[in-house]
Amino acid sequence: MSHSKRRSHKDVSKKRPLIIGLGLSLGLIVLAGLGYAYQANTYQTQFLPNTYIGDLNVSRLTADEVNQKLNKTYDDLSFTLLVNDQEWQSIKKTEFGLHTDFSEELTQLLDEQNPWSWGGRMVSGKETLDLGEAAFDEKQLDERYAQLEADLTKWNQTLTPTKDATLTRGEDGFSITPEVQGETIDVAKALTAAKEQLLSGNSTLELNEFVEKPSVTADDPALKEELAQITRIATVEATYVINGVSFQIPSELIEDWIIYQEGDVTLDREKVYQYVTQLGADYNTSTNPSNFNSTLRGEVSVPAGSLSWTIAPDSETDALMADILAGEAFTRSPIAQGSANAGSPLFGATYIEIDMVNQHMWYYKDGKVMLETDIVTGKPTTLTPAGIFYVWNKARDEVLRGVNDDGSKYASPVDYWLPIDWTGVGIHDSDWQPAYGGELWKTVGSHGCINTPPGVMKELYEMVEVGTPVLVF
Repeated sequence: MSHSKRRSHKDVSKKRPLIIGLGLSLGLIVLAGLGYAYQANTYQTQFLPNTYIGDLNVSRLTADEVNQKLNKTYDDLSFTLLVNDQEWQSIKKTEFGLHTDFSEELTQLLDEQNPWSWGGRMVSGKETLDLGEAAFDEKQLDERYAQLEADLTKWNQTLTPTKDATLTRGEDGFSITPEVQGETIDVAKALTAAKEQLLSGNSTLELNEFVEKPSVTADDPALKEELAQITRIATVEATYVINGVSFQIPSELIEDWIIYQEGDVTLDREKVYQYVTQLGADYNTSTNPSNFNSTLRGEVSVPAGSLSWTIAPDSETDALMADILAGEAFTRSPIAQGSANAGSPLFGATYIEIDMVNQHMWYYKDGKVMLETDIVTGKPTTLTPAGIFYVWNKARDEVLRGVNDDGSKYASPVDYWLPIDWTGVGIHDSDWQPAYGGELWKTVGSHGCINTPPGVMKELYEMVEVGTPVLVF
């Protein structure tokens, strides 16, 4: 019995410390749990330990505290434009409309974190949170960039400009002027890059990366070909044949007409037009007399008549420019209006010669006299017009009508009629004339026609072809 009691007492003594130990452990656990919970509760409004936003440690800071730090940090941010690594212009990012209030973003980040993970975060590495890309006020950004563009453009004007190689005219003609590597920048490209860098969060831009480079150099094949083209045009053999006489347009004159602009080679139309107009003034047979080696009087000057031509300046200018720009040797006669070909002599070895001073007429065929006769030309009040004409028609049995000096009308039948101008003047038989030659024209002269003996007129009519030149002087 006594032995049994001692055993019971001993057992009770052993259990008491165990119970106390368990109680203490449970108490510590409860206290620890309460402490962890309390700390977790503080992270409802604070960022967890080892939390960073960029390089900023935001551990145990509220959203408002972090926002204030970020405001200060972002307010101090600048975007710097460099030239050769030296500051050219530094602009506060806030001037570009940088958004510096992150209240909403920070509140959202706090809501997304797990406050109960604070213990693990105490021993883990740092965690960096992402606020997203920096936001800018679009209107303010555009306004500040417009000012930056103006600043860059103004500055650019002080720099040595970059120039492409080009063709220039000098004393010895055209040659290639080499390119110039300047200092000016491509403002548009620099602005685009600056905007990309700014929106990406970067803070500097080296402007020298946008220095303009020549797009055309002295060894550019296209430029060399343009020079070769100009040389071909300037030295082209441009030959005119006018009135059967040929001459070449001077090369220095053609070179002066050349215009080279932005890679295009053309001619100064106004200058070419002036040249063609001067050709007309010098050579138009409608306004210029022709020299003629007459039978009895030697060389005489015969005024213009119905056999003539006039250069068409607009059409000839365009045609001449096209020929020159082709760059190949050419021979041309001017485009003209009239009854004759500008390239050929007005008259050759076949023609009718009417010498009013000697009152005589010859018909030459291939340089030989086929017929000659005395004649009677227009009386002093109705002189026969001088000029280079041509037989434009042949007619038999015509009645020539007109008005006498006293106002009365006349009608003269003729057997053979060769009209030579557009006013009614022609060559015809005249059986009413008592004689021919001498001074008869002063008393019994015609109304302007060339009165010819009937028998001779019959022969002439049968010999002459339509188109035969008639020189009256």
